[in-house]
Amino acid sequence: MNRMENKIAVITGGASGIGKASAIRLAQEGAKITIIDRNAERGKAVIKEITELGGEAIFCQADITNEKQVADAMAQTAKKWGTITTLFANAGIVGTVSPIEQFSTKDWAATIQNNVIGTFETVKQAIPYLKDNGGTITITSSVSGNRRFAQEGFSAYSSSKAAIAAFAKMAAIELAQHKIRVNSICPGTIDTNIFESLQESEIVNEINFPFDIPENGIPLKQEAGKSEEVANLFLFLASDEASHLTGTEVYVDSAESLIKG
Repeated sequence: MNRMENKIAVITGGASGIGKASAIRLAQEGAKITIIDRNAERGKAVIKEITELGGEAIFCQADITNEKQVADAMAQTAKKWGTITTLFANAGIVGTVSPIEQFSTKDWAATIQNNVIGTFETVKQAIPYLKDNGGTITITSSVSGNRRFAQEGFSAYSSSKAAIAAFAKMAAIELAQHKIRVNSICPGTIDTNIFESLQESEIVNEINFPFDIPENGIPLKQEAGKSEEVANLFLFLASDEASHLTGTEVYVDSAESLIKG
């Protein structure tokens, strides 16, 4: 216990799924938490849950693509607790899935805007506070776009996740001078509500790959992972136990992507 004592963590997409599990996990280890999310009802419910567990947390409603809203959330955190030591840039959407030929530019760009620009904006606005005493940034990427490419219609999502994995590596080098570690987590199939954001094109089933993909190919456990399992990885990366680890992608997928690539 208390592995994150005196740490101030900002978690985007913290109202549900991996973000929620991570907020609770870090609070259990002594961190003070700021949850940033668009969904106020869910976000405030997580704050209540953390408080009932004896933790400390605040909620900031914000769209991660909105520069002012994200900047205000970071400023509120620093005003409340003095600084920021840990950032989890976790918020993301699946967005539209469609054959490339029929993919509207507007829909493709919307996924890039949320996942890439939103991640960039989150990291950018946190840096001035993280520079105070060093700290950690963890970005939620995905097996999609890094190890897995055979997903019908996922060109926008996979491209966005590949982009932010590369961004994390660039940031790791640039921010090392400030003693800020930057890593990315690449989850496979995790039991979350991310597919609430999916908008499936009616013609996506026209994509036919000339090979077979195992439907239930999750070698280690034969089932989807849990948000708490990803949260445990985030806890490690954010803790001092990972003090020599930066610029790295860590896959948490029960070896699924090794046979579904």
